[in-house]
Amino acid sequence: MKFYTAEINGIQEILVAFADDGAAYRLNMLQKLSGRLAYRDMNELICAWGKEEMAQLQLLGKNTDALQGALVALADVKLCAPIVHPRQDVICLGINYDAHAQEAGRFSDEAFGGERPYTIYFSKRVSMATGSGDFIPAYEGLVDSLDYEAELGVILGKDAKDVSKEQAEEYVFGYTVINDVSARNLQTRHKQWYRGKSLDGFTPMGPCIVTADEIEDVQDLDISCYVNGQLRQSSNTKYMMQTVAGAIAELSQGMTLQAGTIIATGTPAGVGMGMQPPTFLHSGDTVVCEIEKIGRLENTVK
Repeated sequence: MKFYTAEINGIQEILVAFADDGAAYRLNMLQKLSGRLAYRDMNELICAWGKEEMAQLQLLGKNTDALQGALVALADVKLCAPIVHPRQDVICLGINYDAHAQEAGRFSDEAFGGERPYTIYFSKRVSMATGSGDFIPAYEGLVDSLDYEAELGVILGKDAKDVSKEQAEEYVFGYTVINDVSARNLQTRHKQWYRGKSLDGFTPMGPCIVTADEIEDVQDLDISCYVNGQLRQSSNTKYMMQTVAGAIAELSQGMTLQAGTIIATGTPAGVGMGMQPPTFLHSGDTVVCEIEKIGRLENTVK
């Protein structure tokens, strides 16, 4: 299943899609058929999600004739980020693809170089995530090196504490696409990455959340990014240095990861700072981040 958050008649609603046919069902209308499945937003759905809720939706999805009144074309609605207001900061993995580590070190050895015997973790402030089709702010006068980073996003479906690597994927609700937009001048100036990653509008996410059962192997998904139609990033999640399961297991040791936690798993090579010469985003540029089996996230800089 795929879950979307969409704005319909000025109100945000959850949509669910059972097939990749460009359409989805309004969950609040399905609730009238089932007597359940009523959620105010995606955070509430994730926290309530379980085998019973999944089975109920799957059963409803088999009776599509009865659901026609709840069906909407995705092209006819405004898609928001699937989780518009994350419950906490997004947890990010830094320098998690070897080729990206090399290009980052060439750009600034002081900021990105050196030995990395352990996974780099940092957080990204997100008061409101940006949906596919929305603008990325350029912040001219503040940011002179605006960059893109296509990343696999992981959303946890239940609280995780002291989880083993073998158990980790049982805690995943689903996956999404994240563009970890970065202001490189702020990122390097402050000797840490929080401010340069956390300006308003710097977390495009979407277009949906694909439930974990739809992804056979999360460590074998093609990931790409295009800027103005030019392919900039092209890789596969199998090249992650720290895996999804490994990150969940490591982070949950001594720390509770709440349901709804979003983890951005790092970006492959091909970002603007890695080009020769570095080539950053400007107003009018369009960025498309895409991950196999999940979807396409498109945003224009303004």
